[in-house]
Amino acid sequence: MKEKTSITLSKEVLAGIDRVAGSKQSRSAFIEAVLSQYLRKQARAQVEARDLELINKAAKELNAEVDDILRYQDPEA
Repeated sequence: MKEKTSITLSKEVLAGIDRVAGSKQSRSAFIEAVLSQYLRKQARAQVEARDLELINKAAKELNAEVDDILRYQDPEA
């Protein structure tokens, strides 16, 4: 379900929207598509940041495990 809202944009931004969207889609459809893409990217970035934090927290232990495996495979290394 969509809700109607009102926003204020500069003439330059509106001109850019009109230029890019052309006659293929309305301003509303264009703005919704752009904002949806932005929100998906932000959500993905948050997940990636959380994953990286978890990896970094476990890095010391994981590196020790890798070293142990490598020593097992080649004790002289």
